[in-house]
Amino acid sequence: MNENLFASFITPMILGLPLATLIVVFPSLLFPTSNRLVNNRLISLQQWALQLVSKQMMGIHNTKGQTWTLMLMSLILFIGSTNLLGLLPHSFTPTTQLSMNLGMAIPLWAGAVITGFRNKTKASLAHFLPQGTPTPLIPMLIIIETISLFIQPIALAVRLTANITAGHLLIHLIGGATLALMSISTTTALITFIILVLLTILEFAVAMIQAYVFTLLVSLYLHDNT
Repeated sequence: MNENLFASFITPMILGLPLATLIVVFPSLLFPTSNRLVNNRLISLQQWALQLVSKQMMGIHNTKGQTWTLMLMSLILFIGSTNLLGLLPHSFTPTTQLSMNLGMAIPLWAGAVITGFRNKTKASLAHFLPQGTPTPLIPMLIIIETISLFIQPIALAVRLTANITAGHLLIHLIGGATLALMSISTTTALITFIILVLLTILEFAVAMIQAYVFTLLVSLYLHDNT
């Protein structure tokens, strides 16, 4: 219990060199491509899941929006795989770093907004001032809508960071409590261990849900601007 509570969120280093780049690249190795005429079960399951998610997420888009399909599917695979790998013991989760999540959210949000201003300039500007707004409220509403627009990528990144970090902290705390209670009360330690197992199962679901939510919100931002 002497270990720092936030030690698992520190970027791992070897010989003074950060391993964050290798950790970020590693999940791509988990999704192999097949050149065979008949795919195996793993590839077939992977393709079925991607087709299901892409139909649900990209069905609302027009032709211009559907050009983002490959990028958004790569995004959900990357976030989901890194979240799941972070649940392994003694591993590092890149999505617990706010800087990395901002690095994903800001370019995607900016690309969607710039696309909207290029293709739908009048409609994009109209979002800053709802129809029928009283004249005295116009300056205030423009400021509020501008702030809400610029806060979108921050909300994306903070939501993902907070959910993944909170789950990891709970697992760390309950795991430490289970070890401490084993020498005091076996029954209480067993109950705590069951809670830990259930929480771990929940975190597997949260890892996938947060990847889906992050990508879905980017898709909705894109839909509003195409």
